Amino acid sequence: MQSRGSSHRLSSMGNNRSRIPALLISMFATFASIYVAGRLWQDAENRVYLIKELDRITGQGQSAISVDDTLKIIACREQHKKLDALETELSAARQEGFVSKPLIETNGTYSRRRPLVVIGILTKFGRQKNRDAIRKAWMGSGSSLKKIEDGKGIIVRFVIGRSENRGDNLDIDIDRENRLTNDFIILDNHVETNDALPKKAKLFFAYAADKWDAEFYAKVNDDVYVNIDALGATLAAHLDKPRVYLGCMKSGEVFSELNHKWYEPEWWKFGDKKSYFRHASGEMYVISRALAKFISINRSILRTYAHDDVSAGSWFIGLDVKHVDEAKFCCSSWSTGAICAGV
Repeated sequence: MQSRGSSHRLSSMGNNRSRIPALLISMFATFASIYVAGRLWQDAENRVYLIKELDRITGQGQSAISVDDTLKIIACREQHKKLDALETELSAARQEGFVSKPLIETNGTYSRRRPLVVIGILTKFGRQKNRDAIRKAWMGSGSSLKKIEDGKGIIVRFVIGRSENRGDNLDIDIDRENRLTNDFIILDNHVETNDALPKKAKLFFAYAADKWDAEFYAKVNDDVYVNIDALGATLAAHLDKPRVYLGCMKSGEVFSELNHKWYEPEWWKFGDKKSYFRHASGEMYVISRALAKFISINRSILRTYAHDDVSAGSWFIGLDVKHVDEAKFCCSSWSTGAICAGV
C-alpha cells in the first residue's frame, strides 16, 4: 500500500512538472502572437501611409509599394523639409525687400559687388556730335569710362538699333564708331524709326536687365547732361525700396489731333478728360532692378504708346511700385544739386 501511494505521488508530481513548461510555452506563444500582431498592425499602418504618400506625390492609383518607392518617398520628404526651410528664408527676404547691404561711400566712390546703375543714352543715326559732347562732358571714354564703372558702379552706354536698310552706311558708321569707343548697346532686333522710341526704351531695359544685375536702370536722352555724383548719392538713398520709379513726375494733356506734334493714336483710352496718368518725364528716369526684370520677362506683351515716358509709366500702374517725384530729375534747367540738364 505504501509503495502504491508513493508511486501515485511521484506520478502526480511528474504530471505537474510537465504541465508547467507547457503553460510557459503557451503563455510565451500568446505574448509572441500579440507582439507580432501588433507589429504587423503597425507595419500595415505604415504601409498604408506610405502608399497614400506615394499616391499623393505621384498622382497614381493605389498599388503595391516597393522598397524603391519607399526610398523615393523618404527622399521626397527630406526635400520637402529643405523646401520649407528655403521658403522660410525667402519669406524673410521678402520682408527685407530683397535688398542687399547698404552702399558704402568712400571719398565719393561707391564700392559694392553689384553695379549701382546702368544708364542707357538713347541715341540716333547722325548724332555723333551729341555723343562726342557727352563723352567729353560727363560720360568719359576708354579708361575714364572704365574708372566710373569700377569706382562708382555706374555703367553708361549709348543705345541704338539698326537701319531700315540693314547693313547700309548708317549701320557701318555706328559699327565703326563702336569699334573705336566700345560704348554702345546695339539692339540688332530693333529698327530705328521716328515713332519707335517707346519700343526702343523697352528693349533697352530688357537687354540691360539680362546683361547686368544692377540696383537701378536709367534711361537718358542724348541731349541731356548728367551729374554722376549727384545721381549716385540720390540712388543710394533709395536702395531700401525694392520697386521704385524715380523721375520728374508729370501728367500732361493727351492730344487727339492727328497733325499735332504730340499726337497720341490711343487717345481714347485715357478717358473723357484726356489727361495722361502720372509718369516720369522722358528726358531721364530711373527704375529699380525688380521693375527692369519685370520688363524683361514681359517684354512681348507690354503695350507701348506714342511716347516712351508714357509707355514706361503705363507698365507700372498695376504694380506695387513706389513713385518718387524728384525735382533733381527735372532737366529743364540746371540748378544746385540737380542730376540732369537738357541742352
